[in-house]
Amino acid sequence: MKVGEARGIYSSVLKSYNQQKFKLSKQRNELKERMESTPDGKTLYADEAATLDLQYNAVAEKQDEYQDYVDQLMEQWESKFNSVAAKQQDEAAKDYSEEMGKIMTVARRIMHGDIVPAQDEKKLMEFDKDLYMMAKNAGMMARLEKRKKYKSLWDDEEKKEREDPMEAADAEEAFAAGPEVVSVESVMEAATGEMESE
Repeated sequence: MKVGEARGIYSSVLKSYNQQKFKLSKQRNELKERMESTPDGKTLYADEAATLDLQYNAVAEKQDEYQDYVDQLMEQWESKFNSVAAKQQDEAAKDYSEEMGKIMTVARRIMHGDIVPAQDEKKLMEFDKDLYMMAKNAGMMARLEKRKKYKSLWDDEEKKEREDPMEAADAEEAFAAGPEVVSVESVMEAATGEMESE
C-alpha cells in the first residue's frame, strides 16, 4: 500500500474513532451526573457505567494503535518529502551556478569583441542590463583585433522535469502494513461481549 493511500484510509478511520470516543465520553459524563443525582444511583447504573467504560477504553486503545501507525506513516512521508525537496534544491543551486558561469562567459566573450549568438546576448541582457552594456562597450574597443565566433552555450539546454515532493512522498511504499481496520461499532460490541462472557 502506498503512503498516500494509507494516510487517507487511516485518517478517516481515526476521525470515526475520535467522534465515537467523544460520544462515549459525553455519555459517561451524563451517566455520572445521573448517578450522583439519583438516590442509590451508583448501584442502579453500575452495569451501564461498566459497559460505557469498557467501550470507551476499547475505542481509545484501538484509536491509539491507529494513531501510532499514522504517526509513523507521517514520519516516513516527511522523510521522503524532505529528501526530494533537498535534492531539488541542490539541483537548483547547481543549475544556478552553471547558469552564472555561462552568463559570465558570454560577458567575457563580448568584452573581448568576439561574436556570440543573439540568444546568448539576450540571456545576458535579461540577466543584467548593466553588465551587458559594459560588455558591449568593452567589446567595441576590442574589435580592432581578430574576433572569434562562438556557438551558443544554451543550445543543449532542455527543460528538466522536477518531481513533486508531495507526490513522491504519497507514492512511497508504506513501511509496513497497517493494523487491521476495524469499525468502531465492532470494537464496542467486542468490549461489551467480553463483559457479558465474564
